[in-house]
Amino acid sequence: MTRATLAALLIFEFGEPRMTLSGHHSRPSRWNRSTRWRRGWALTVTVAAVGAGALTGAAPASAAPSGSPWVVSLGDSYISGEAGRWAGSSNASTTPADALGSTAYFDNASGTGEQIARCHRSKAAEISIGDGVSSANLACSGARTATFTDSSGYFKPGLDFYSDASGRQGQAAALRELARDHRVSMVVVSIGGNDFNFASVVQSCVTDWLTSSSWWPNYCNDDASVKGNFTSSNEAAVSAKIARALGNVRTAMRDAGYADGDWRLLVQTYPSPLPTSTAARYPQSGYSRQSVGGCGFWNRDLDWANGTALPVINRAVRSAVTSAGLTNAAVLDLSTAFNGRRLCEKGVGLYEEVGLTSWRQAGAVDHTEWINQIRTVSTVFGPYTIQESLQPDFVSGNLSQAA
Repeated sequence: MTRATLAALLIFEFGEPRMTLSGHHSRPSRWNRSTRWRRGWALTVTVAAVGAGALTGAAPASAAPSGSPWVVSLGDSYISGEAGRWAGSSNASTTPADALGSTAYFDNASGTGEQIARCHRSKAAEISIGDGVSSANLACSGARTATFTDSSGYFKPGLDFYSDASGRQGQAAALRELARDHRVSMVVVSIGGNDFNFASVVQSCVTDWLTSSSWWPNYCNDDASVKGNFTSSNEAAVSAKIARALGNVRTAMRDAGYADGDWRLLVQTYPSPLPTSTAARYPQSGYSRQSVGGCGFWNRDLDWANGTALPVINRAVRSAVTSAGLTNAAVLDLSTAFNGRRLCEKGVGLYEEVGLTSWRQAGAVDHTEWINQIRTVSTVFGPYTIQESLQPDFVSGNLSQAA
């Protein structure tokens, strides 16, 4: 299959913005890093559950409910559990990496389907590693700061108070409803990446790689449609949207009877899903970088994604937390969380490349990727979907095994 054919399939199949790219930092020990993340998450949840009352804030209209603590996740695909079905990747068979099976994203009460189609709230979402603290996942793959319906007709609730006659509501409205009946001690948010139109950026980068050659590469980082997302003016505009979304979270909690000191807000930055050019295990020439690895970016674009896109996106997130003026908020820096296990990174590989046959095998978590491939042809007949591309995969399971 030619590069042009792959590019055509990519353009045809790629959905609404669902993905976020991030940056490159030093590479710590993989085992120690994942252990620290899991323990840090559990510690953060525990502190929120038992110590949030030490903070001060505005008085609520009514009292917050009593009971055991809950942690709630809001936002987009990087917290919803998108791609959580898969623990690593294999081009030989779906079996080695299929950790959760066809019901991976079924989150309704009966376990028979999704509450909101294509939100992909998986059982492997990071919110599932709270070490005994109850959790609720209200995030939605593809979500932006504001509610919208994508070009395929899928509802994408934002961090707002949207509601309609059919009962659909924004994530802030859903949080308010949940918090009235459950003692929410922490809200964890990942939002803003899709407001930078990152899925279209990824599509541009892969298409440019597929439709040009190593002797005359067409880089995406200088495409006008890509550059426009990362200007200082757009960074400021997106940061303002994120700040408003965070303000909506505070309003939801106040409406539910909470003082600002009754709960904590933890806002995540985005992790890097792709390595820099020197850490990529496939050459940029030939076809293997996409046909085998599922990471069709030119070297210069890999470095741009890690060195430019991440700082802009994560700076917008951090600035929003500051400008929102939430006294009970903190930032969880995940920018290097997957370093050493990123898609196409040296040191890890596909199951057939590292001599393993199942995600359950001892050591599999340390030798396989934690980011799902950018898939084109393999999504035509399933079971893969294009929206799973370039997403952290079986997160809660990976962290538990690594610890």
